[in-house]
Amino acid sequence: MNFSKKSQEHLDACRFCWMCRHICPIGNATGQERNTSRARALGLSLVSRGAVEYSEDIINNVYECALCGACVKECVTGWDPVMFTKEARLGAALDGKLPPYVLKMVQAALESGNIYGAKLDEKLAGKIRGLGKSKTLLFLGADARYKTPDNAGEAIDLLQKLGADFTALENEPDSAYGLDFLVGATSETKAAAETCAATLNGYKRVVCYDPADAKTFKREYKEWGVDVKYSVLTFTEYLDIILSDKKIKKSDLVFTPQDSPILARDLEETEPVRRILSKIGSVSEMLLNRRDTMLAGNLVMNEYMPAVMERVAADRWINAKNVGAKILVTESPAEYALLKKTKPADLDVLTIEEAIAKCL
Repeated sequence: MNFSKKSQEHLDACRFCWMCRHICPIGNATGQERNTSRARALGLSLVSRGAVEYSEDIINNVYECALCGACVKECVTGWDPVMFTKEARLGAALDGKLPPYVLKMVQAALESGNIYGAKLDEKLAGKIRGLGKSKTLLFLGADARYKTPDNAGEAIDLLQKLGADFTALENEPDSAYGLDFLVGATSETKAAAETCAATLNGYKRVVCYDPADAKTFKREYKEWGVDVKYSVLTFTEYLDIILSDKKIKKSDLVFTPQDSPILARDLEETEPVRRILSKIGSVSEMLLNRRDTMLAGNLVMNEYMPAVMERVAADRWINAKNVGAKILVTESPAEYALLKKTKPADLDVLTIEEAIAKCL
């Protein structure tokens, strides 16, 4: 495969040092050197120089990365393993070398409109149908709609209870986040983005329940030249605005934020969740918080690496126990789903909407 000039520069400049090794959630979970970004960079560097073939094993290794950006944040010399890892996925797609488990999800997205090939939960569909018209759209995203529909429904319930003026779409288009994660900026990915933007451009403001969709709208669409006429807010930003002028009796609950890597590193958003939690209770921090946060799960990867994703979530619970946390609060449906699945009996995990509802 051929890398772009920029990715080639990053691959050539990487010294394959150990600086980012300790921060990789996948490498920590598996204990395998192949799962560290330095090892992946070494393998792709050999491919780019023609020293080895872009083999099935190397391609599988490329899909063992969560693209969480911890390695990018940790690299003081400024190299970007996420960039060339995503480009390597794009290369596999263009060369017709996608692993079967990836090809299955890509085909599902093209045929059904979501990478899971799933149908909308009827209970959630009913709640969406009950909403009126508005220029503010709550964009739920594929993970919430098809993997955590109860959470999506609770988000709708909370906004209604808070008197928010919003609507949602029963036939919500695919944001292209899943396709971008799996194969990068292919023509199919860009076509899905164009279709989504065309639907959403009729709204004044789009509130993204899933941070992954907010990142896709704010960053990837701009890079792909997709015309976006609506403003984009994260769900937590929107809640922060709504709650800013509301009086809520403060509880004695102590919350520990589980910062989403997408929010904290890609979108540089860390404070709205803390303002909200400080208003309804008090905040106790993880040792690794804000930009230093550790991923707690990815539902796309859970389709083909479920055991590893559970270990990633379990590792985050160990971090929580080490600081005496009792209630983790998440802003990501993917992280919530996997933290809930691996939750120790004496601890709890809440979505941001569950935390607020608990205190109203």
